[in-house]
Amino acid sequence: MAFRKKADLILQYNPDIVVVPECENLEKLKFNVDTKKPTDMLWFGANSNKGLGIFSYTDFRFKLIKTYKPEFKTIIPIRVTGRKYSFDLYAIWANNPGDPDGQYVEQVWKALHHYDKNLKRKQSVLIGDFNSNTIWDKKYRKGNHSNVVKLLEKKGIVSCYHLFYKQTQGKEEHPTFNLYRHKDKPYHIDYCFVSKNLSEKMQSVEVGDHDSWRQHSDHVPLIVTFTVD
Repeated sequence: MAFRKKADLILQYNPDIVVVPECENLEKLKFNVDTKKPTDMLWFGANSNKGLGIFSYTDFRFKLIKTYKPEFKTIIPIRVTGRKYSFDLYAIWANNPGDPDGQYVEQVWKALHHYDKNLKRKQSVLIGDFNSNTIWDKKYRKGNHSNVVKLLEKKGIVSCYHLFYKQTQGKEEHPTFNLYRHKDKPYHIDYCFVSKNLSEKMQSVEVGDHDSWRQHSDHVPLIVTFTVD
């Protein structure tokens, strides 16, 4: 929350695009005078203090894809267009308490089926807080984390973190979230999945350090860098 107070911390990494779950709406987003301002931005959510923000800091521009289904709340399909490169971005904050079938990864599972045709494109990025991990799989639910990963793999879409660090789902060495900011309660619940052709352009993946970020958030940044011609 309160991205306006943390923007400078993120901007030191010189990002092209920033996806911020639990972000205040654009009316409340008053940056410091010296803070670099976004060149484009979108926000979605029912709570003005806690939604999903997507920000561009380069020539990338955003347009909501027509097949967006509001029932999925904060799983947002966006066409990203730049001078040199364009792709589809699915900004994700898997949190929908109003869905009786499940409010977390089940939302992602449903969204993947709804956006099936769009995901067949060669340039797709799914990134954000999935609120899920294989360790919490419920076998009686089709929409568990492992099945989401398998479905994406069938579409040629892979996790940047797991590919870069050669990690196994559910056995991640780098947590992205610490419950109540406690170091002894680490979990990996934030992800960046990309189409195979984009994964081949991946240069680095960085996960923030808990000790450095705990005073600011219970999550740490997940930063993925690509080399694009």
